[in-house]
Amino acid sequence: MDQGEVQSFLIVFSAIALSLAVTVVILFVLFQKRKNRLLKQRARDQRAFEKELSETQIEIREETLRNISWELHDNIGQLLTLAKIQVQLEEDKSPQLEEASETMGKAIQELRALSKLINPEALKSLSLAEAVQLEMDRFNRMQFLKASLKVAGNPRTIDPKEEIILFRILQEFFSNTVKHSKASELHVVLSYEEDSLSITAQDNGVGFNRKDSAYTGIGLKNMRNRAKLVNAHLELLSEKNAGTQLNMTYNFVD
Repeated sequence: MDQGEVQSFLIVFSAIALSLAVTVVILFVLFQKRKNRLLKQRARDQRAFEKELSETQIEIREETLRNISWELHDNIGQLLTLAKIQVQLEEDKSPQLEEASETMGKAIQELRALSKLINPEALKSLSLAEAVQLEMDRFNRMQFLKASLKVAGNPRTIDPKEEIILFRILQEFFSNTVKHSKASELHVVLSYEEDSLSITAQDNGVGFNRKDSAYTGIGLKNMRNRAKLVNAHLELLSEKNAGTQLNMTYNFVD
């Protein structure tokens, strides 16, 4: 093989090698793109599944609360009303009976208020601020703690379903405050801005740290799952003996 043939062979070999290298690179790039598409699709499918699962769980809880509300209002409420009427019809009323009648009247009032606050259908007729104010009023009447609500800015209309979810998150926080925090004060601020709603709820209770079950418990998980459904950013801040604060930001969608 003379020098010219060698050069021709090298040129052809180099061309083939280059073609193979380019082909391998192209195939690798196409493989990576396909892999990335599959991973992104899988992530989207997973998020969609988790969202659908969370929505289903919330629908089940809301249906359960609706049924409990009806039971409280229609059955227990009626029984208390009947008992109050029977006491009032008693001819020889003692001071104890008068006091019992008054107590039953208060119980009926609180039962109706609680029934309204857990019934999704009733909540649809209330704004977020109105629903939170009813909770604050109930806590003050029952003397659980001193509760207050402050509304700043110009309130905006929120989708009723999402508004109920925001209220349920706050209810979960309120429940933890009343049951576990040993707080004497609870303050809530709804701050309406141009593009978002900032929600702050703070108590002066015993607080907790990240290792406590309160931080990793099912209540906090429910709050976070609900926040994800409405694309709200939720943050819980707490220290031992320094109270607990909930910060949540909900972005309006025009």
